[in-house]
Amino acid sequence: MSGSEDLPRSPAGNFNPWVIAAIVSLAPFMEVLDTTIANVALRNIAGSLAASQDESTWILTSYLVSNTIVLPISGWLANVLGRKRFYLICVALFTASSVACAFSTTLGMMLVARVFQGLGGGGLAPVTQSMLADAFPASKRAQAFSVFGVTVIAAPAIGPILGGYLTDNLSWHWIFLINLPVGLIAFTLISTFVSEPPLLIKERAALLREGIHFDFFGLFLVAVGFGVLQVFLDKFQEDDGFSSPFVLACFAIVVVSLSLLAVWEWEHPYPVMNLRLFKYRNFLIGNVMLFFVGFILLSSTQLLPQLTQSLLGYDSVTSGLALALGGMATIGLMPVAGFITGRIVPAKWLLFLGFMEIGFALLLQSGIVPGVDFGTLSFDRVLQVVALPFVFLPVNSMAYIGIPPRNNGEASALINQCRNLGSSVGISFVTTMLAWRTQFHHARLSESITPYGSLHGLAVSQIAPIVQTQASFLSYLDMFRIVGLIAFAVCPFILLLKTPPKRADQGVPVGH
Repeated sequence: MSGSEDLPRSPAGNFNPWVIAAIVSLAPFMEVLDTTIANVALRNIAGSLAASQDESTWILTSYLVSNTIVLPISGWLANVLGRKRFYLICVALFTASSVACAFSTTLGMMLVARVFQGLGGGGLAPVTQSMLADAFPASKRAQAFSVFGVTVIAAPAIGPILGGYLTDNLSWHWIFLINLPVGLIAFTLISTFVSEPPLLIKERAALLREGIHFDFFGLFLVAVGFGVLQVFLDKFQEDDGFSSPFVLACFAIVVVSLSLLAVWEWEHPYPVMNLRLFKYRNFLIGNVMLFFVGFILLSSTQLLPQLTQSLLGYDSVTSGLALALGGMATIGLMPVAGFITGRIVPAKWLLFLGFMEIGFALLLQSGIVPGVDFGTLSFDRVLQVVALPFVFLPVNSMAYIGIPPRNNGEASALINQCRNLGSSVGISFVTTMLAWRTQFHHARLSESITPYGSLHGLAVSQIAPIVQTQASFLSYLDMFRIVGLIAFAVCPFILLLKTPPKRADQGVPVGH
């Protein structure tokens, strides 16, 4: 491992960088876990707070909106406040807000607490990733990102299981209270072991001497564009798509604000969101890949629990366990992926083969039958996610090739924003398409039923629930097939990635 003199931006100081990697990955694991852990308890929370089902969805939306707003500007905030200081603020705010969520007695209190929780959580993943990029030479980044990869890939699978168990055996309050000990441990370890490199201190002092050129209009466009985008995605299916004036208005606001944001930030000398990094080919393509990693991971993670609970009669814990084996497989394979990426198999081809395997696995799941057993579902899930470590690590390590080290923080913010947007778009896409495909199959199945006939001696009134169940099941199969085809469609873009230059393999940061 190179010494600190070769990695002047490293947060490791005198400590082993692998220890630092484990420490800084603890808080984002807690945050990513929180994005899915509340989903299974939403009905219980709504009942306790006397909220309707429609109102309860804002418990999820409020978090995602605030998280989406702060995430792309976290690199800028880390530069202004200091990376370690900003990270500690995020951990403290997220932990305190989690406790406030647990003790909320009204929907209003819960929503305010969730907004602050999202603001605190938004900065954790980008800062963690920038620390890892700075703590390791380029030749070891894939291995380093394997630690962080566990948080991104395994946490969404663990969340529903843990959330279901805590809700069923204790109460919904514990899905938030569990963050308190984890947050306190993370805060203590970061304060003790993580360093603020002298080079970053010097750069921040120079920035403050020049004066903080705050991009107020850019921040406004980020808040409006990404905030309303999240509302648009959450409400699209619920409010019947573009037939709703509210959804249509949200769409118009998103298009105008994000278009203005792209032009404004590209030309601004001190952008709050450094879009000029997209001029680096690997970074641009890498972000497209990560968008689809988020899309495929979260959409498939959403589909399986819904299928098992709504059509197979599983409770929340058993439904979560159907995801568990896949989660354990990804955790076990993450170090393997980190070791072979760029060493045994070129990162580009590992990425290509990974997306191909995911596509085939999803197509395989689209062939299940209504009486499918738990073992088959679990095995199919393993096949879907077993290649994710071999996709996530190569694309993350290759995306930084060519990025000047001083921009690692801003790059990490954009990378995580693209992955999160992919997750939100994926969930909204499958939710909407499930409803549309269910209507399609229901209409097709109903064509063969007349008031004058029956099926196996059943009356029409008895057949109707069977038709609805069959239509719903076929729509889930359609969605597994469509998401699988999307994975195949991504593959040609991978071939556009540049192979890392030799000096990057030797650990010399490109562009430094």
